Amino acid sequence: MALNNTYEARLVQQETAVGAGVQILLLALLGSAIGMGPAGWLTGLVFAIATWAMLSLALHRSRLRSFGPANRVTLGRATLVGGVTALVADSFQSSPPVTLFVGLTAVALILDGVDGKVARRTGTSTALGARFDMEVDAFLILVLSVYVSMSLGPWVLLIGAMRYAFVAAARVWPWLNAPLPPSTARKTVAAMQGVFLLLAASGFFPYAATFAVTATALAALVWSFGRDVLWLYRTSRTQRAARVTKVRELVASGG
Repeated sequence: MALNNTYEARLVQQETAVGAGVQILLLALLGSAIGMGPAGWLTGLVFAIATWAMLSLALHRSRLRSFGPANRVTLGRATLVGGVTALVADSFQSSPPVTLFVGLTAVALILDGVDGKVARRTGTSTALGARFDMEVDAFLILVLSVYVSMSLGPWVLLIGAMRYAFVAAARVWPWLNAPLPPSTARKTVAAMQGVFLLLAASGFFPYAATFAVTATALAALVWSFGRDVLWLYRTSRTQRAARVTKVRELVASGG
């Protein structure tokens, strides 16, 4: 049994290594197609290595016996996000071809709705898979916000930074780590960020329309995060008050 588990663990780790190899292949294709500069190459390679290292460590800790079809979809999406990241890094020197940039991003966004369905249909939903999916989403939004900020201004970075700011705040205020109730509105706002940022990044619209689309995305995100933070704060206060009441009752009863 121990040998079999070791064999399965090696197969899982090999899949992450294959993902890193595919990422490097995509970078090579992009490099040959558009003559990508050192910044794009270096950023893409760092993304590939970091993704492989963090995913490998997470898999080792979770002891998953199978990588699973849904995680393969997410890994494919991460590969596309790595390509988009390289193009954005390269754009500081020369603008990437719009068709290529929009195409890679659009496919990555479309696949965001695929991995979850695959996980549910195959019964392979895991905490690691959900976290992997979330991190890929968050990083793509961050990268897109960086790209759009170059034309609209640094305020757009708030869209990409908000989720990371929330995670950082949760280290200071642990009550932010409490689970949130399911929300269709939250999912809708999260999904619209990538779509709206892609529309803004495409250059297909005049400045006023691009500004309006991006500002709408930011306003919706602020509302969504604000609503969740308020719910978590109120819930935390209610639970704290309940604990205090219980302690007082125990003291009063001599328990």
